[in-house]
Amino acid sequence: MPLTASRGFAFAMSMPFLDYELPPELIAQEPAPVRDQSRLLVVRRPTGSLEHRVFSDLPELLNPGDLLVRNDTKVLPARLLGRRRRTGGKWEGLFLHAPADSVWELMCQTRGRLTEGEIIEIEPRPFTLTLLAKTAEGHWLARPSESGVPADLLQRFGQVPLPPYIRKGRAGTVDQDRYQTVYALRSGAVAAPTAGLHFTPDTFERLRMRGIPSAAVTLHVGRGTFQPIQVDDYTRHAMHREWGELSADALTAIEACRQHCGKLVAVGTTTVRVLETVAATGALRPWRGETDLFIHPPYEFKAVDALLTNFHLPRSTLLLLVGAFTGVELLRHAYMTAIAERYRFYSYGDAMLIL
Repeated sequence: MPLTASRGFAFAMSMPFLDYELPPELIAQEPAPVRDQSRLLVVRRPTGSLEHRVFSDLPELLNPGDLLVRNDTKVLPARLLGRRRRTGGKWEGLFLHAPADSVWELMCQTRGRLTEGEIIEIEPRPFTLTLLAKTAEGHWLARPSESGVPADLLQRFGQVPLPPYIRKGRAGTVDQDRYQTVYALRSGAVAAPTAGLHFTPDTFERLRMRGIPSAAVTLHVGRGTFQPIQVDDYTRHAMHREWGELSADALTAIEACRQHCGKLVAVGTTTVRVLETVAATGALRPWRGETDLFIHPPYEFKAVDALLTNFHLPRSTLLLLVGAFTGVELLRHAYMTAIAERYRFYSYGDAMLIL
């Protein structure tokens, strides 16, 4: 019997669902040979039905007048490799953001204990980072040896910040292109908005010819997107903050879509967070700022009508967001079906279209 989705009913999501088991071989280690040839699981909420398609089928699955809203953030080469000058030990860091001029906030990994004043020599030398202080979250503030825009310095000294479940974070030549959407524009993310990785210029052209335009919002994806939920009551999870923007141009496109009774189709959970953050304040309007919106069941969506997303990690806030959109039982059914049908999971994996 098909499972019918429910939007916004009250229940407690069980931890066993958040802890679903995934065969390790289904974690995609490489992108699909061609972006739009990933598999696409179509989930229809009104009927609870599932359909197996290919991502290139997307234009025919949407209707003229619908609007595709995508996240135009660009992934920084935020992974840094180096050595501790004092001990010679290996060091690895991830640039998070620059809270002040000439100050970087980083996640650091090394053997032994780091100390204030320590100097990290970044490969290729002679670029260095001087550790200033540790934050309450356990990150480090550091001063780079060269002045300049962080994005420019990272282009010279950084590497693609693959998540650890892809080749233990070791990036190759292919990742410089494929761990970035074809429409990436505004540098600031330390992780890719992965639902957008499947698009090609041809996809957008076929969407346009079918009368389905697109608009861009921005949300700079932070490392917190991978932070697992570590409390039994997920509503007590401390949600990370990310910077975003809904522009006047995007708002105009959204209003035109509404006037023609089209669906607002969010490309990825990051786009959902922007749209629902603004919608939570009332009518949609131009907006720029930080959001810590935590979407979990039960939740009443005020802006998004359909969602394109990848398959997400267990115990993640992203899984909760999608569960709030589909209803838990339908999402459980979809994930178990995807596992049985050997879909590829996570950043370089296949996609779901939830209608």
